[in-house]
Amino acid sequence: MFAVLKTGGKQYKVQSGDLLKIEKLAADAGETVQFNEILMLGGESTVVGAPTVDGAAVQAEVVDQVKGDKVIHFVKRRRKHSSKRTKGHRQQLTMVRITEILASGGDKTGVKAAIGAGSVSAVAVAAAEAPKAAPKKAAKAEAAPAAEAPAAGGDDLKKLSGVGPALEKKLLAAGVTTFAQIAAWTEEDVAAMDEQLSFKGRIEREGWIEQAKELAKG
Repeated sequence: MFAVLKTGGKQYKVQSGDLLKIEKLAADAGETVQFNEILMLGGESTVVGAPTVDGAAVQAEVVDQVKGDKVIHFVKRRRKHSSKRTKGHRQQLTMVRITEILASGGDKTGVKAAIGAGSVSAVAVAAAEAPKAAPKKAAKAEAAPAAEAPAAGGDDLKKLSGVGPALEKKLLAAGVTTFAQIAAWTEEDVAAMDEQLSFKGRIEREGWIEQAKELAKG
């Protein structure tokens, strides 16, 4: 039996016993995690999700937290007198071993969900842990102050190139309040934030991560 799961914006075809390197998870070595976004199950009969298979899950044991091969980036800053430089990057990965594929009952196992360790993923974790029974109006009322102004200890995100009051409110609503958060974004975090807020490449074009690193030092 095999399954096609989705994690870190990628899809993987897995079987029991497979060893995978995936986008970093918020889990320690030795922990058991469960992937709940199952797109397809295969074996004696094939089940295709719409978009996911209800009740299906894949469980895995976290083997280790590792780093991928070094990748060289070439960076050109806009309106900075053609300043150019190269930088190296090693993606943080998690090595897992697939232990079990569940065709049903995955929502009742109680096993810790496999959640990405990036800052954008952390926002998703907070949203997932919010009480589901809370009234929608109350949730909006609590979220409103966060969109009006940074939380205690937050930074003035308008110092970033291209960020005005409206865009700052969107970032605050997404849980981004400090330059340190932006400076720590990975490529996957940037892609997720692009999609979430319809930035369409603005983060890289404006050089937010580099600016945030400098502003965080100050």
